[in-house]
Amino acid sequence: MMRPLVLLLAAALGLQPAFADGLTPKAKRELAARNGGVYDDPEYDPATTTRMFRVSPGPSSLPPGQVASRIKDIAQLQSSRDNQLVGYGLVIGLAGSGDSLRNSPFTEQSIRAMLENLGIATEGGSARAKNVAAVIVTANMPPYVQSGARIDIDVSSMGDATSLAGGTLIMTPLKAADGEIYAVGQGAVIVSGFTAQGQAEQLTQGVPTAGRVPNGAIIERAVKAEFDDQPILTLQLRNPDFSTAIRIADAINDYTSQRFGMRVAAERDSRTVQIKRPKSVSAARFYAEIENLVVESDTPARVVINERTGTIVIGNEVKISRVAISHGTLTVRITEAPRVVQPEPFSKGETAVEPFTAIDASRPDARVAVLDGPDLQTLVSGLNRLGVKPDGIIAILQGIKSAGALQADLVLQ
Repeated sequence: MMRPLVLLLAAALGLQPAFADGLTPKAKRELAARNGGVYDDPEYDPATTTRMFRVSPGPSSLPPGQVASRIKDIAQLQSSRDNQLVGYGLVIGLAGSGDSLRNSPFTEQSIRAMLENLGIATEGGSARAKNVAAVIVTANMPPYVQSGARIDIDVSSMGDATSLAGGTLIMTPLKAADGEIYAVGQGAVIVSGFTAQGQAEQLTQGVPTAGRVPNGAIIERAVKAEFDDQPILTLQLRNPDFSTAIRIADAINDYTSQRFGMRVAAERDSRTVQIKRPKSVSAARFYAEIENLVVESDTPARVVINERTGTIVIGNEVKISRVAISHGTLTVRITEAPRVVQPEPFSKGETAVEPFTAIDASRPDARVAVLDGPDLQTLVSGLNRLGVKPDGIIAILQGIKSAGALQADLVLQ
């Protein structure tokens, strides 16, 4: 009696890993092919899916947006993202503009390691080459790229090289954050900047110590991605906004109601919209149909100021309450005019220099103006009437924000 129970228990324990591990994506596809192209997930719970997707029964009554845009232009799939790659390499063939090996000892160590890998012994020798530069190579690996594809790479000097023009990047492995090699870069470096130097003058235009190698890296390992097996697609807005997210969900639901007879999109927050893919269409074909839907996007009113460059960007929805502004440039002029003081005749005095300083303060072009910006054109016209330069407009906008009259978000860069 005990022996059959022991055998039954052993069989159950032997089958436990198979139940715990589940089906791999390949096994799911094979099972779907046997079932007529549809995979029925045994763990699918309609009640859980209903709670997760709170799809609105009808479109929302939102006011019109600012700009009509396609979904592909204002949102992107969460699974389709780039992966950053980085590597360390050498650029050779420079015309005397490479690293000085005394100030960059890592360059000499890299040269020795490279030659030893090529079977050339360098023990006891000293390198004095000026045509080699140590560089950092960076690249962005696009999503769904396969082995053998080519991508562009950026090359930047990390030593004291003066220019990378005319150089060639030798074979450089490119690694991701997990430490694995995903691409290998090599090729001629294209530099847009240049430098020219003489005995008394030097001219530099652009950045000659950084360049680019178009199609310089070959993908050696593809990132595993099972896009077609995803039952739920997640869209992320590039500019988070609740109104835009709701309009995207409404546009997708209107389309899928006519195309598939069901509403599949639900907004989660100001950045995320989740879409349940219909079973009768592949994920790639389904997203290709909905990414060209046109929605009216919206953004909060915002003023962006870059004080270093004097750049001012004012959004279309920025408004200013009626305020009075006084602006004028204060000019202070200090003049040093020392005077020579002579002693009295037949006295024992000495000639001396007496300091004399003249200070003059003035405020030219000072004026008071009333500024009222119900729309962007009126606001810009009012600022131009003041006749101030960009640095003055920056100070005016900061003052209006402090006064509480700027109905927008002020972003300082």
